Amino acid sequence: MSYACGRKKLGKLTVALILGARPQIIKSSPLIRLFNADEQVHLSVIHTGQHYDYEMTQVFFDEFSLPEPTANLEVGSGSHAQQTAKIMSRLEPVLLEQKPALVLVPGDTNSTLAGALTAAKLNIPVAHIEAGARSYDNRMPEEINRRLTDHCSSMLFTATKVCSENLLKEGIRKESIHQVGDTMYEVLLQQLPKAEKTAILKQLAVQPKAYALLTLHRQENVDNFENLKRIIAAVVRLEKLAVVFPVHPRTRKQLCSSNLYSKLEEQRHIKLVEPVSYLENISLIKNACFVMTDSGGVQKEAFWLKTPCITLRENTEWVETVQLGANHLLGSDTDCIVNTAEEIIRNAEALDKKLAKLPNPFGDGLASQKILETLKTSRLPRC
Repeated sequence: MSYACGRKKLGKLTVALILGARPQIIKSSPLIRLFNADEQVHLSVIHTGQHYDYEMTQVFFDEFSLPEPTANLEVGSGSHAQQTAKIMSRLEPVLLEQKPALVLVPGDTNSTLAGALTAAKLNIPVAHIEAGARSYDNRMPEEINRRLTDHCSSMLFTATKVCSENLLKEGIRKESIHQVGDTMYEVLLQQLPKAEKTAILKQLAVQPKAYALLTLHRQENVDNFENLKRIIAAVVRLEKLAVVFPVHPRTRKQLCSSNLYSKLEEQRHIKLVEPVSYLENISLIKNACFVMTDSGGVQKEAFWLKTPCITLRENTEWVETVQLGANHLLGSDTDCIVNTAEEIIRNAEALDKKLAKLPNPFGDGLASQKILETLKTSRLPRC
């Protein structure tokens, strides 16, 4: 474990941002830039090392031109309990040395929960970005992380009205809830012009709207052989359309161990590729005929980019996308996935017109500024 504490100047609000996974780096990038540009704030970015290889973390620091973290806990992989415990034990001395006035935790990973618990045990106020998201499925580790983090937090920044209402139902004080919008939407607005210039479609030899994008990484699919087998069977049947599949390292391992990877390699219409950068992923989502995913982030990005989405889960924390008709919750049912995909292809023109008219419940793209102003006007102590 290595860390270096930056100097804090008198009168500054000191904030420690805890992150450790690819989505957290992406959604935190506009916030990091804003905080670093503000003379009233001292930001310390603490990387837990939950995602530790270049493709899953460092590439995003490079892509968004972010400064290196002030601390890297280097926890690596492990079971949920092992990883959470290791983060907490390594984070505690860093927080004791840095003495932040606030710990900021985005998302729903083990790093999120470990950061919130460690800070709460040290009586450091916690603020949760993306608070109130609920799938109401406690089999999902992300759901446990969300709920516990929210109830450790004294400031809760929500992306939508539904998220705010979820917190009120759980007894969270209205004064603690701040509906600011979604920082991921903010990132997308900022980075879309760059994403449109990437050469990923040319590199993969696919044409706009002539392929589907598949992403798969959730425990309930990747670690469940029956679910994984049914999803792969559906993808194999979609032989009239190219399918681009950036394979998550953990997903690749499970596909190989279950002999499903070789089956995918045999299919001429399936393009198996290494994990792509954020900009390349946005380009692939925007130009896809439709997306198949179990990722909460990709569901939202598809919604914002007006691309139909098939969600390979029984539920979602982003119910707004389903209620508005842009997202289809299908789980791992092979026939449902194939039939819905074929329906999307048949009705592509009408669907495009429908999606173009949908309202956006995720805010105005100024979430980071609202978070910063809320923190600066709070009663948090200054150093």
